[in-house]
Order: sequence, then structure tokens, then C-alpha cells
Amino acid sequence: MSKQKRIRDYGVEIGKLNSGPLNSITDVDGVTVGHQTLSHHDMQTGVTAVIPHQGNLFREKLIASSHVINGYGKTIGTIQLNELGTIETPIILTNTLNVGTASNALIDYMLKANPEIGRTTGTINPIVAECNDMFLNDVRARHVSNEDVWQAIQNASKNVTEGAVGAGTGMLCYSMKGGIGTASRTITYDHGTYTIGVLVLTNFGLMEDFRVNGKTIGKKLKNAIGEDQKLEDKGSVIVIVGTDLPTSERQLNRILKRTVTGLSRTGSIITTGSGEIVMGFSTANKIPHERPNNNLLIQTIHESDMDLAFRAVGEATEEAVLNSLITATSITGRNGNTRPVLKDLIKEYRISLI
Repeated sequence: MSKQKRIRDYGVEIGKLNSGPLNSITDVDGVTVGHQTLSHHDMQTGVTAVIPHQGNLFREKLIASSHVINGYGKTIGTIQLNELGTIETPIILTNTLNVGTASNALIDYMLKANPEIGRTTGTINPIVAECNDMFLNDVRARHVSNEDVWQAIQNASKNVTEGAVGAGTGMLCYSMKGGIGTASRTITYDHGTYTIGVLVLTNFGLMEDFRVNGKTIGKKLKNAIGEDQKLEDKGSVIVIVGTDLPTSERQLNRILKRTVTGLSRTGSIITTGSGEIVMGFSTANKIPHERPNNNLLIQTIHESDMDLAFRAVGEATEEAVLNSLITATSITGRNGNTRPVLKDLIKEYRISLI
């Protein structure tokens, strides 16, 4: 990982379970993340790409699912993802009005790698999700290009930069600067040790609701924002879950639903104008695009093993949100708009997070 100071560096330990070595979604073998950041004056936006495995994802699909906590969002691809229970493209995150561009660019990327698409086999189901960065970014300008999407995919690696980068460049969280955050947890059963990783794009919440490990930090910081700077909670969060835990699509969907426990522990009340969308995949089983001669053998955990996974995904989600906040840096964007940064506020107001 980069040398950014993360929430654990402030003495905050979330939950009971151990993290992976990078404390990142990329602790799941084969998963990489890339960003393309567009930051200049009124342009404060970008693209984040999550690559589920390093092979040909169209030809070797993964078990996948999605869950809508609150449906004020503009995703592409989740209907087929839930119907078929598989993912066949990278996941692209960007701003609201560039969803179409991101989808077109992802389709082009997949067509180039798979000349059989639309010729000897079916078409492609691109997965794109968004949050609205219009406070800091001139969202109407639709700054993101096809090349930016391709560059984010090209930039993908195990080392994930967090905060005001990629799709998180112009995002806000709990009235402060938000963005990209990630975390992971390892879980051990008699049959093996597995990793559950989470990546979030945070753009939600009110300062007064913000909590760190149960501590009401937001109430102590609410005076840091003047009345004329307070915003309504009309934001969103996209949560991406990656794991090597062997699950069915149904089991994975149950795990995705528990990300809400992590969001709520940071203070989210899931407001009516907020889009909380969760998507996830398991790398444990690869599903061939072409029908094999024999039945598929899909490994899954027993239902009694689910509670540990529920705990892990909640803890990782909570820590990923906090990482998105504590790593964020100051941005001055559209019309001179800006938001305070958590690490600066706790220093200025001499507030301990533990």
C-alpha cells in the first residue's frame, strides 16, 4: 500500500478480526484496483476500476451478486448480474453523468479482448456505478473520457491509493472530504482461511452523525462547519466486496446485505435521497463462458459458516469508510467550493479518535 496515514495509524482498531497484509480488497488474490484522477479547478472527478481476477473475465466468469440498500442510484449491469449470478467485466466507478461514457469505454475494452462477442457468442454486461460529485466537480461538463476509463484499468495494481483519487476525487462524506477507502478481514474455518475485502466510494452522511468506533466525533466537530456551509444528506455510497470464500450467488448476496452494519456504525441512517449500492464477487469458482460437457462443480461453504463472514464484511466496510475520510486531502473545486478534511479537523480541534 501507499505511505498514506490510515485510520489504524491513529490508534483506531475496528472490530475483532484480523486484516489481511495490505488491509485492502486487493488482499484477495488476483484482485487489483486502478485510478484515473482528474483534478483541475472545476474538474474534480475521475474513474476507479476494480479488476476481479487477472485472467479473461468474460471467458472465466465469477460468482457475483448485488444488493440495493437504498436505490437512489444509476448503476449499469446489476439486473443481469443478479439474474445470472456471475460477473464478466471489471467494475467501473465514476460520477453520475459519466455512467454512459464509462459503460461505452468498458464495452470497447471487452470487445478488443474478446473478438467473439457479438459474432459467435452473445454480448457483454458492463458493470458501472456512480456517486454525484456536483458540489466540487462541474458534473455537467462530463469530463471523463473513454481514455480515462481505459487508463484506470491499465493503472490497476495491488497497491490502492485512498482518499481524493479516481472516482473519489470530488466526493464528500459526513460533510467532510470523502472518496475511496478500502479494508479487509481474514476468517478461518476448519476447511481453510479466507479473505473478505471491501472498497468503498463514499459520498454520504451529515457531520453530526459521524462516529469513529462508537465515539461521537461528529458532534464534537459540528461547529467546524458554519451554518451557511451545511449540506443535506443526499449523497451515496458504492460498496464493492471481493472474497475468495467459496459461496453460491445466494450466500454471497446474504453477505453483501451485512455491509449495512458497517455503514451504520459510522453514523449512516440511509437517507431517502441516498444511493447505497453493494456489489460483490467470489474468486473461489470460475464459471466458463462456453458450456462444458460435464456439470459444473461449485464449491460453497455450509450455511452455519455464514456468521463469521457477516462479521468480517461489516468490520471491513466500517474501516474502509473511515480510511476514505482520514486519507482524504483538501480539494477546492467548482465555484471555489471546498470541504474540511478529517485529519486537519482533529488536529485543529485537538480531538482524539480513540
